[in-house]
Amino acid sequence: MVHIVIDLEMNPVNKNLKDVRRFTTDEVIEIGAVKLNADYNMVDEFQCYVRPQYGEITKHITKLTGITQETVADKPLFPEAFQNFMDWIGTWDMTLYSWSNSDINQLRDECRFKIPGYDVGKLERQWRDLQKAFDERIGLHSSLALKHAIGAMNRDFEGTQHTALADAANTAAILALLQDDDEFFRVMQPVIDLLRPKELSQSIGDLFPELSKLKLGD
Repeated sequence: MVHIVIDLEMNPVNKNLKDVRRFTTDEVIEIGAVKLNADYNMVDEFQCYVRPQYGEITKHITKLTGITQETVADKPLFPEAFQNFMDWIGTWDMTLYSWSNSDINQLRDECRFKIPGYDVGKLERQWRDLQKAFDERIGLHSSLALKHAIGAMNRDFEGTQHTALADAANTAAILALLQDDDEFFRVMQPVIDLLRPKELSQSIGDLFPELSKLKLGD
């Protein structure tokens, strides 16, 4: 059994292409992933850029991700890039993880549109929403952003946010921590205390002001 943590960066389909947007409103422009062994130790990584077919990279996406039209100009289209990714995984004895379900939803839509013969349902059955698992573990009703989850672990975000490989690697660190309940609650207890209303005045709130807006479940 291997564990694959994946992150995607996307670019919007040109708004004038209404026929395409019926199937997918975005296109994958970068795939980043890390492979963990059965002990949740990182053993390999994957990264590739993908050339969109239905719209050039927008200024907003370039500002967010650093990806430009020149970055992807000579890169493979989605069907080839996706096949390269699946070849890299190399097995169906795996579980796939991402931070929220937005990535599997994107793969589902884009595979159905661009690789219509591919059984994306099999991929969906292997998928786990790590953001949901993390939020449920500490009792949050709201969804915590990846950078805030990393900060709550008292870790610095490694690499550049919104680059697919860095996001995947940081998500993998959360996955590894979730495997040990004692260690998870030891690390997360200050944040769990912070999220309880009576503790909101604690100094940790100055480090993670966004967390003070969230509430723990009953």
